[in-house]
Amino acid sequence: MRAGYEGTGPGEITPDGCAVELYARLPVGDEPDVIAAAAPTGVRILELGCGVGRMTHALLARGFEVTAVDESAEMLERVRGARTVCGPIERLDLGETFDVVLLASFLVHAGDAEVRRGMLRTCVRHLAEGGCVLIQREGADFHTDVPRERVDPAGFTVRTVSVEPVGDGIDSVHAEYVFPDATWTQTFLSRPLTPEQFETALAEEGLRADRYLTEDGIWVRAVPADRV
Repeated sequence: MRAGYEGTGPGEITPDGCAVELYARLPVGDEPDVIAAAAPTGVRILELGCGVGRMTHALLARGFEVTAVDESAEMLERVRGARTVCGPIERLDLGETFDVVLLASFLVHAGDAEVRRGMLRTCVRHLAEGGCVLIQREGADFHTDVPRERVDPAGFTVRTVSVEPVGDGIDSVHAEYVFPDATWTQTFLSRPLTPEQFETALAEEGLRADRYLTEDGIWVRAVPADRV
């Protein structure tokens, strides 16, 4: 388990505190629709941090060719129909490029700034000419609207129980997922980024925000900074 990360509940727990069985139960939201609206059908997508393949499977169903990457072999065992690669995102080098590189799950908010930089460099390294990086950011009130609770239509409850500063601009976030038959918790580190800080982080790695894809600013299309 990585320092600052923890998970509890039935089944395998990954080094960042994610429970494999929990993520296999969670429904996919509107993320595949956002991605499909921003990318031509049929293009090659490199999905970084795919987990159990919730978005992978939805993207495959929409006609995309997906290479799914995760550091957890247990997560990747749940992925069907896509090429899978097991390893840390920040050190990935496949020696090939993709039309779209997908960095979802708020990974750009990694507590360790060097890990974030490594992830963005991976995005740039694997980006084909004319391609784009699609990034999912945290919402504006992610770290301040606490505690909060949401009851999913599928019948489970998601709670963000606490967000506590731990130094160097990093917060420790504690979340609970309560199902009728099981409860999981996850504690992880997250670095809040204002839009300005986010765009500075992109610029440090040779990217720029081309446009924000959703009104809440959570989904962003980024391209190489030198692209006209």
